[in-house]
Amino acid sequence: MLKKEQLEALLTRAMHSFADFAEIFEEEGTNENIAMINDEVERVNRTQKAGVGIRLYQGVQSVYGYTNDTSMESLNELVDSLRDGFGRKDTYISVSLHPETIENKHLVKIDPIDAKLTDKVALITRMDTAAKQYDARISKTQTGLLSVRQHVQISNSEGKLVQDTRTRCRLVCSAYANEGNNMQSGFYGPGASSGLEYFETITPEEIGKEAARIAIVMLSAKDCPSGKMPVIIDNGFGGVIFHEACGHALEATAVSKNQSVFANQLGQQIASTKVTAIDDGTIPNGWGSENIDDEGNPQTRRVLIKEGILQSYMIDRLNGRRMGMESTGSARRQSYKFEPTSRMSNTYIAAGTDSFESMFVGIKKGLYAKKMGGGSVNPQTGEFNFAVNEGYLIEDGKITDPVKGASLIGTGSEILMNIDMVSDNLERGQGMCGSVSGSIPVDVGQPAIRVSSITVGGTTSE
Repeated sequence: MLKKEQLEALLTRAMHSFADFAEIFEEEGTNENIAMINDEVERVNRTQKAGVGIRLYQGVQSVYGYTNDTSMESLNELVDSLRDGFGRKDTYISVSLHPETIENKHLVKIDPIDAKLTDKVALITRMDTAAKQYDARISKTQTGLLSVRQHVQISNSEGKLVQDTRTRCRLVCSAYANEGNNMQSGFYGPGASSGLEYFETITPEEIGKEAARIAIVMLSAKDCPSGKMPVIIDNGFGGVIFHEACGHALEATAVSKNQSVFANQLGQQIASTKVTAIDDGTIPNGWGSENIDDEGNPQTRRVLIKEGILQSYMIDRLNGRRMGMESTGSARRQSYKFEPTSRMSNTYIAAGTDSFESMFVGIKKGLYAKKMGGGSVNPQTGEFNFAVNEGYLIEDGKITDPVKGASLIGTGSEILMNIDMVSDNLERGQGMCGSVSGSIPVDVGQPAIRVSSITVGGTTSE
């Protein structure tokens, strides 16, 4: 990392221009990916990266550049090229940095990068074995351990100088089941901003068995009927629906440009009164948590929707300027190669008061979406289409046959208004989210929710 005096010189040089703000983001990181197929370690990839990203503002305009050459000569050249975008001036401010100390809320006991390779392979092997032994019809497994350690230092022309270290690990398991010509798969991949001690909380055996369970269930699945019907979306990764269909539309990246269906709606009802939604980057050891955002601001707990009323957007510094609003500590980026923008962290619908069992009462024909998959969404309109990886028919208030080929189709505003029951069984799941500032780790979550009516795409017509 650069020394304080070097950073002050670079920032002062940057402000020798018509820019009104300058920022330097430094990163040193290690990523490791250990992959196994059918009991055999296929690869061990470890990559190290280091670089610097520099950004200048003038009003609501910005210029950004990055380099992996961290010599002062290279960095001075980068600063010069960026400030030429706004033009140089004779007068300038002299930047003085004031180091900040932050509390580390995400303690690590067993660093996954420094741990012995044999210990990490043993964790994967335990998961792989549990998946294989779950049922004789499990014919193939693909398993792995993903580990990340990222150290960042952020400084700016307002005098900020702050550092953070982010450590994450995640076990992933894909299990494949065969029965004649029928092949189905199941996936499970929990992780945390934690060390390997996380896998004492949720064991490798539990992860392997859950992936295998999904694959075996889907072997007996029949084609899903299509049409409008009530749908119960289960807890945990079911929150990907809110994340994609609504969360992105609440990011200032879209809101500041009026490219969001929820732009200019603060204080208005945009959801059922059953819905309270939160983005919380402070959850201890949460997969999407950080001590500071990627502009150096403390992470916060943001109540986005309270009892159906829109309370807040997720805002970074630049888009906050465009909106005339303060940052909410929501700036994130994949690495120094990306300019940050407003992104989600750990986003979830808060627990309600309805019991899970009561949600099925009165449904003559509907769908129980137990495990959600991927999908697509247009933040400007809120239109989405999501696959259901594990689903079941609901008939006369009872869960009956598993179904395949199901998808949920609609708009974010529609689904929010049609949530008529929210259970008390909140859980979160882990994933990666892609946007203009790259791919970042995020938690998605919710208790089980009931949507009174939504279009289900299937393989048979009702």
